[in-house]
Amino acid sequence: MRILGIDTSGKIASVALTDDDKLVCEKTLYTNLTHSQIIMPMVDEVMQNSGVTFDDIDAIAVANGPGSYTGLRIGIAAVKGICLGSSHIKCAGVSTLEALAYNCSAFSGRIVSVMKARPNVIYAGEFQSDGTTVSRISDDRVCAEDDFFASLDKSCKVMLVGDYAATAKDKYFCDNGNVICAEKNMLLQRASSLCLALEQNPEYITESAELEVAYLQATKAEKDKAHSEL
Repeated sequence: MRILGIDTSGKIASVALTDDDKLVCEKTLYTNLTHSQIIMPMVDEVMQNSGVTFDDIDAIAVANGPGSYTGLRIGIAAVKGICLGSSHIKCAGVSTLEALAYNCSAFSGRIVSVMKARPNVIYAGEFQSDGTTVSRISDDRVCAEDDFFASLDKSCKVMLVGDYAATAKDKYFCDNGNVICAEKNMLLQRASSLCLALEQNPEYITESAELEVAYLQATKAEKDKAHSEL
């Protein structure tokens, strides 16, 4: 299966193309630009460099959250637009936290994906890897960081990954050799990991009309509306 991966869930913009067990091309950029300015040009570049068109793509895997509200909407909208113009292309929303765990799929042990949500609050997901296959241990959640890390099982090897991983290692586990942090080339979002997650979980494929963002917490607009109704 030839899969296009698109991640716009954070500061990273990432696009990848895989063809069965081969990573054909990947472009990843840490940027302060709006994803709407750069993600489709990145898609075009990856596809041109790979010598493919949308006619050659079987499916698109996109990060559907958690993450940046605006970034996630841009990625989802881009995929819906592509599928509208190329009706044969399937699509799949993949958890940002699960895709981060696939960055470290070669690690054998517990993988904990952690992203900053707001002060003292994180997005977190726990996974297990046998060195090849990643399986989910817990649902993605938004939670108080102190409570989450205090309850984390540290009796086995734990790999931290995500934009809050290095901070968490220094803050909570600096003297614990069982808890390690992913290397910088695997620390943040990579579109190729979305492709890998879809390859191992083809049941994630859905219709583009059903593709939705999983924010895990209320958006600012929803919070403002709720506050105004009090």
